[in-house]
Amino acid sequence: MKKTKDEDKPVGKLTRVDDFLPPPGALAMPEDTIKVTLSLSRSSVNFFKEQARRNHTKYQRMIRSLVDTYTAHYLHH
Repeated sequence: MKKTKDEDKPVGKLTRVDDFLPPPGALAMPEDTIKVTLSLSRSSVNFFKEQARRNHTKYQRMIRSLVDTYTAHYLHH
């Protein structure tokens, strides 16, 4: 029997990595939020609305996540 090679499978030595993702329940935790009034450019809002539509989410959630990620990066430096 001839050995075949599956191009979709990894080649070489594999290394197991620890699971670093939170459990699903932790992803749905409500966050302490505050409402603010913020003026954004029309093109930015349109960009996020289109991306949200493509990814089946809300554009405000995407913008909040972007700000939270930026804050977390600089808060811990």
